[in-house]
Formats: sequence, structure tokens, C-alpha cells
Amino acid sequence: MRLITHSFPFTYKGETFYLVYHPYSNSLHSVDRKAYLVIKHKYEELSPQELADFSSLDEGDVKEISAEIAELEKQGLIGIDVTFPYKKSDIVKALCLHVCHDCNLQCKYCFAKEGTYNTARDYMTEEVAKAAIDFLIRKSGNRKSLEIDFFGGEPLMNMNVVKYAVSYGREQAKAHGKEFSFTMTTNALLLTDENIDYLNREMDNIVISIDGRRDVHNRVRKTRNGADAYDHILSAAKKLRAVRGDKRYYIRGTFTAYNLDFSKDVLALADAGFDQISVEPVVLPQDNPMAITSEMVGEVLREYDALAEAYIERRANGKWFNFFHFMIDLEDGPCIMKRLSGCSAGCGYLAVSPVGDIYPCHQFVGETDYRIGNVLDGSFSPDIPGKFADVTVNNKAKCENCFAKYYCSGGCVAASHYYEKDLMTPYGAGCEMMKKRLECSLGIYAVEKKYSK
Repeated sequence: MRLITHSFPFTYKGETFYLVYHPYSNSLHSVDRKAYLVIKHKYEELSPQELADFSSLDEGDVKEISAEIAELEKQGLIGIDVTFPYKKSDIVKALCLHVCHDCNLQCKYCFAKEGTYNTARDYMTEEVAKAAIDFLIRKSGNRKSLEIDFFGGEPLMNMNVVKYAVSYGREQAKAHGKEFSFTMTTNALLLTDENIDYLNREMDNIVISIDGRRDVHNRVRKTRNGADAYDHILSAAKKLRAVRGDKRYYIRGTFTAYNLDFSKDVLALADAGFDQISVEPVVLPQDNPMAITSEMVGEVLREYDALAEAYIERRANGKWFNFFHFMIDLEDGPCIMKRLSGCSAGCGYLAVSPVGDIYPCHQFVGETDYRIGNVLDGSFSPDIPGKFADVTVNNKAKCENCFAKYYCSGGCVAASHYYEKDLMTPYGAGCEMMKKRLECSLGIYAVEKKYSK
């Protein structure tokens, strides 16, 4: 048994909220400054000013607050962190289908090398799609709800196979007592009226890649012939949004060293009429001019603070939107098992290349050392999934005392592989950003709770 709690101030419009977060129970306590100092003194390290303020507290107040802390500990709502054995299940619940290793854009920061993943510009056939769906049904055991993500490259470049996979998947779902949900990630360049109608009808979720402001997007996301495409992409995305209604979708952007003021990109997307937005930090080798280096992380954290304030203000005044990294549900959020396992890459979630090769996730595609098998010949080695089954936050030494560990589940395993050269070591810069996002999320939650009453 360990003790782990995170106490921090969150300021909105000059008002300071003193917040205490208990990761294991996912409990958030809003307290006064006296209680904040006593709690932080018990579980964490006080700053010199906080230590001086704590030392001046009335002894009776400290005793009373300590008694309240003891009661919360008994209820499991503060301090105590219980670790128990956990291993990821080998039941496969989701596949990422790379329907083509080709793309009509040449994004400068693309980890997939213009959608090729350092392979040939292959296109998935109906035979491979069928075999992949059969594989998923076979490996899903008694699980009823299954997911297929259409990915690339640019999946709209192989729409015939997408349509075949959806049709075959629905047919097989009926035959085997399963249910499929389908998602597509697209750069929107081929979002014709016909494709919009099809995707809106058949996809349970649609992810559209746009990087925010026009100049930011056009600087790094050019067509294959070097042309700007922002206006066309934005127009197509707006068309899809207009017909989407309450169905799931979100806009997914990337920020780099070129736009560390990414809050402006988030707000620009909101102003364009999108209310479900995610803008992610690029992950690139540190010598790349677009990489977010350790020296830039402080500026990124301050930008999250600025975005949090604008986010609260807009949501309270008729310009409501969701920002993916600020969404948190303390009442009905994921259970502790889900928070331990994270995305289930390598076990419950696998990727299939255009030629049928199986990998732990889309970011490992093309890594021959991580090839698990092939859906066409039926080969499947349990060694790599067995290795990934142990990749949980419980087994990551650097996560042991981190307050964000049940929020990020130890971070992206692909980032650990590529940038820390170890599946069990979380990506360092990503950790700092993740902790800041969680603080902002909790602060936003506290402010909105108070002013919604």
C-alpha cells in the first residue's frame, strides 16, 4: 500500500481553487487553503512559502483537518493507492485496418512516411479485408461489441474495400451474434457528397484531420504536388459536420514547434463550427525542426493554461465545445481496470496492413520485429501479445508515484518504443503535458461544477 494524492491550485479569473485529487478512487476535493496545506504536508512536498504558511496554522485547525483526512482515508477517498496484479486480456476487440499505404497529402511531420510506413504503396484487397474480419471474430471470444477503424494512408483512396468490409462485417456480425462499430480517420481531401453520405450513414465515428488555422495547416500539410488544401478540406469537413447531427465525430489536429500557440488553433476550429476537437502534440526526433523539445515544454504547459481559461469562458457563454484532453468524467468514467490497461495495443487492439500483416497498433506497422502474423495464412505468434500484456501502468517504475498514472495509463506504448527505446518507460515530454492536461481538466471540472449550481 502506498499513499498518493495530488494537491494543486487552479486559478480562474482571479479566483483560486485549491484542489486535491486522489488518483485511485478518481476523487476530487475542493478545499480551503488551510486544508490544502495540511493535506499537501501529509502526502507531498510543500514549497518554501507553503511550508511557512503551514507552520503558522493554528494547532487546533490542523488537528481538526487531520481528523477529517483520516476519515477520508478510511473511505478510500484520499491517500491510499492499492496495487493489485493485472494483465491485459488476449481477447481481441478492435482492429485498425490499413486499407491503403498511400496518401494524397505529404504532411511534413507524418510518422507514416506519406502513408507508406516505409513499405510499398499497397492497397488492401477484399480478400485481406474478409480475412481480417474473420480473424477478429475468431479472436473475440465471447465479446459481443467489436470495432474496426479504417486507417491509412488515406482510406478514402480505397473506398471500394471500405464498403466491402462494412457490408461483410455487418453480415458476419449477424451470423455470429456480434455487433460492429466502424470508424474512419480521413484528411477530408476526398470527402465528396457521395462519400459524406456514405460515411454519415455507416460510420459510428469519423475523425477528420485539420491542423487549425489556415497558415498553420498549409505550412505542413500539402498535397502530393505541393498545393495548399486547407480551404477545400475545411469546406468538406463543414459539409460533413452539417449532416452529422448528434452522431460521433471529432476534428483532430497536430501542433508542432511551428505553432506552440496552439490554443489559437483550437479556438479557430471552434469558431469554424466544430464542437468536438482534439489537437495533439507532434512526436518527432529531437533534431527535427518541428519537434517539441524539452526547452519548449514550459511554453506548451502555459498554453494549456491559457486554453483552459478560454475553454471555460466559451462553454459558459454560448460557444460550448469539447476539447478531447479536457474531457473528464469523475462520476461515471472508466473503471480502474480500464485505467490500468490504457489502449490495449498489442492485445485487445491490433493493426492489419494492406497485405494482411498483423502488428500491435497502427504505429508499429512496418516494424518487422513487431510483426505478429498474417490474416491470410493464419499465422499468429503469441509472443508479442504476451509481451504487451504486461505493459500496464503497474509495471512502469516511473509511473509508480505519479498522480496522472490512471489517467494516461502510462502513456502511448509506441512513443515509449520509438523515443525511450523501452516499452516500459513512458515518453518523458509527454508525461509533463499529460500531467498539465489532467490539472486543467480537474480545474475546469471544479469551476463548472461551482457555477452550474
